[in-house]
Amino acid sequence: MQYWFNIDTKSVESHDDPERARAANLLGPYDTEAEAQGALEKAAKRTEEWDAADDAWNDDDSASDTD
Repeated sequence: MQYWFNIDTKSVESHDDPERARAANLLGPYDTEAEAQGALEKAAKRTEEWDAADDAWNDDDSASDTD
């Protein structure tokens, strides 16, 4: 079964839930309920990693502009 994390209600919803929210309000799918429950933390960690990669790329780009 698949699970989603509802960002509005902060709750986990299952694949077969007839009241499952619209896709725009969900993160997932996840294989387990526990993975879905950790969706916000996982998204925050990925955002931090991507921001750090962007900063590093921008630093490299600005260093080459001085040549």
